[in-house]
Amino acid sequence: MKDNKEAAIERIRKNISTHGHHVYLVVGAACPRFAYTIGLSPSIGYELILAGAAFYTADEMSLVLNNIAAQLRRIPESHTSRFELESKGVFTLGEVDDSWASKMLLGVFDYYKVSKVRARQVIPDTSHSTIDVPNLSEPWNEASEPVWRWFEKPWEYPASKQSQAVTNLEALKGKRITEAVRWEENEWELFAGAGCDVKEEDIRVVPLGVLLGADQSLEDVLGLEVGKGIWRDANELKWQQWRKRSESAEGS
Repeated sequence: MKDNKEAAIERIRKNISTHGHHVYLVVGAACPRFAYTIGLSPSIGYELILAGAAFYTADEMSLVLNNIAAQLRRIPESHTSRFELESKGVFTLGEVDDSWASKMLLGVFDYYKVSKVRARQVIPDTSHSTIDVPNLSEPWNEASEPVWRWFEKPWEYPASKQSQAVTNLEALKGKRITEAVRWEENEWELFAGAGCDVKEEDIRVVPLGVLLGADQSLEDVLGLEVGKGIWRDANELKWQQWRKRSESAEGS
């Protein structure tokens, strides 16, 4: 364990020496993933955090942070309020409350042997934002950021905390999930709209806890047997068995 930690610190040190910073990606069990920088604070006064942002792949999250970090080293933040990154959209920077920083920046604290570091949140524009992008400027609060509740709250469901959901961008942008299928013991397919109409480029995989945090009516999917599915209309909370939908279609 000690050797692994020393190797990780050495890798961080080399990246900071070569690139000016290191990007650390954290993939939680039930919480959304997030990424942050290590090494920027000595030069620009703070680190960057990109939290949630399921619109982007892990590689794209690193690309976003790397690009913004490079711009900040060239141009003081006071000279720009927005960062446009080609097809990735436009980003702005927001403040980060200490209650979030203390949970997220553990690698920074370990590397610099400090207990507090200033950070700024990298915020995607509206068209690239998803339900897992929190407001880090406000103190951590389960009620206002239910998708992030597992940061402090114990996992309370019968399914594994590691459970995942294959979903679509419509659902991650806040549209109600209307189709649910359990394909494996710890894997669900949860779509807003008809699954057969979802484009491949709109499919994402997120922790099941993210969607459960956003919509408590999804708790019913936990009782599905493997291979079984349920559905509902977008304006309803109650779920129906797939066979009932078929029967309804035949009778119409």
